[in-house]
Amino acid sequence: MRALSVDQLGQIPVTTVSRSAEALSDAPASVFVITHDDIMRSGSRTLPEILRLAPNLEVAQLNSSSYAISARGFNVGLNASLSNKLLVLVDGRSVYSPMFGGVYWDMLDLLPEQIERIEVISGPGATLWGSNAVQGVINIITRRSEDAQGGWLTIGGGNIERQASIGYGGRLSPDLTYSAHADITGISAFPLANGHSANDAWWRPGGGLRFDWTPGEDQVTLRGDLLTAVEQPGGFVRENGASANWTHALGGDSSLQLLTYYDDSYRAINNGSSFDVRTYDAELQHNLTIAGWNQIVWGAGERHVDYSFENSVLALQPPSNGINLADLFAQDTISLDHALKLTFGAKLENEPYASWQFMPSLRLAYKPVDGTLLWGAISRALRSPTPVDSDFRELLGNIVYVSGSNSFRPEAVTAYELGLRSNLGARASLSLTGYYNVYGALRSVDPSATPSGIPYVFGNRADGHALGLEGWGSVQATPWWRLSAGFFVLRERLHYLAGAIPNFTLGFLANDPGNQETFRSSFDCGDGVTWDMFLRRVDALPHPKVPGYTELDTRIGWAVTPKLQFSLAGFNLLHPRHPEFVEPGVTTDIPRSVFAEMRVRF
Repeated sequence: MRALSVDQLGQIPVTTVSRSAEALSDAPASVFVITHDDIMRSGSRTLPEILRLAPNLEVAQLNSSSYAISARGFNVGLNASLSNKLLVLVDGRSVYSPMFGGVYWDMLDLLPEQIERIEVISGPGATLWGSNAVQGVINIITRRSEDAQGGWLTIGGGNIERQASIGYGGRLSPDLTYSAHADITGISAFPLANGHSANDAWWRPGGGLRFDWTPGEDQVTLRGDLLTAVEQPGGFVRENGASANWTHALGGDSSLQLLTYYDDSYRAINNGSSFDVRTYDAELQHNLTIAGWNQIVWGAGERHVDYSFENSVLALQPPSNGINLADLFAQDTISLDHALKLTFGAKLENEPYASWQFMPSLRLAYKPVDGTLLWGAISRALRSPTPVDSDFRELLGNIVYVSGSNSFRPEAVTAYELGLRSNLGARASLSLTGYYNVYGALRSVDPSATPSGIPYVFGNRADGHALGLEGWGSVQATPWWRLSAGFFVLRERLHYLAGAIPNFTLGFLANDPGNQETFRSSFDCGDGVTWDMFLRRVDALPHPKVPGYTELDTRIGWAVTPKLQFSLAGFNLLHPRHPEFVEPGVTTDIPRSVFAEMRVRF
């Protein structure tokens, strides 16, 4: 499995920055691409572990099934499920939970074999993708069934994880292909800080079916997926979904796209709480070019969500409801000359709890020479209110202790960015981005007007700013050895305003490292042998305090024949176990692990 060259990496098409295909080297945003080869060579079998490869992301594991993931800050320490300012997409469709705006990572069952690439944008993307794209956007692009022909079988296991999967792709006609897969994953219980078992083992079977049809000027994709998971002690997860995507070429660079999907999610945990969420979504997008120098994309969408919630201590009032979200967006990229492009656009979104909201952006890109791009951007993004913000109730006996608020407003950011992307000759590349973010109306917990101040009410009495620098680069040291490195520096200044609870911990807002560094080495050793190493260092977290750590992952792969491969991988090798996050009653230490795998194609 030979990695792409530096030049080839720069020509990878990305679609998330502008909702149209463009070379990575031309995209005016802080975007990092995790390729299919990167994924397969990492040895990681779950999506959150794969995302560690992106140097512009914070990835912290809480326990055997939960992660806190964000970009440019706002990972939440007191309740990681509130890490809600990073939008996650699968082939352009949103997978965040409409209950609270974050992502349940254990409800995404995407095998490494299925993923073509992952486009990771740090910085706002709300103009094209809407609310929750405040700190960044992750778009997971899956492989088309025509690229997954034939069969494959993987069997692997180690001291923590066991996994088996099987898939097959075929052709029903010259323009109609399909692929199907089934998999099962099991994870052993993680240790607590005192060395005792956390009793959080889980196992998850899943599967899916996909059809790709390309009649004439059309492309049609139909996809269905399902999974269930049993998580100790007493947890259960179900996730079923179906999507249909139609694209019609109109001639030239113009196209029309319709994306629809249905999703049914159910989650229950051992304290008796559960929720069921059903989402219906449709979106129309039109790309066109006018006069050869105006590239326009515009579209509209409608989403309806029905939900129900049950719990004896936590509640939503009403416990079941239906909400709608509508949006209209447009963006124009103007070629001012052969080296200078101006992009401006805006999104109007009709929020179920906040009415119409406006999210504009302005970008300027300058290419002084081939292989070098300078860009700057000003943009506004919102994290829209959810049922948790508005309808939440936490009971202490018969007393409502914490309450949502119908007057809760969207959390907002105005972001200023400057970036450089350059190929330093044919064998090296570099990307640097500096940013300054100004935040307003951040979520706070405020005392009510009663003498006791109870119930405490969600409000918007927090604000602040963040200053940061992020970068990464690659060097093709020899034809068979590549070195890559990345880092970010983040300085947050967040505070509560008058009227909020003054001693309420800032961990309710964010718990982020001030620095993170990553280093990767990839060898093609000959005779089908590859060796990859991934070293990461993460600074200490402040709210609450978690020690910094350094860890090493490595994988050795051997392609015995084109159809038979073996690999041995080790993760978190420098320590028997270490913590990455602290959330009382949830987090565990993260143990060292090894994983051996056999992959067969037929």
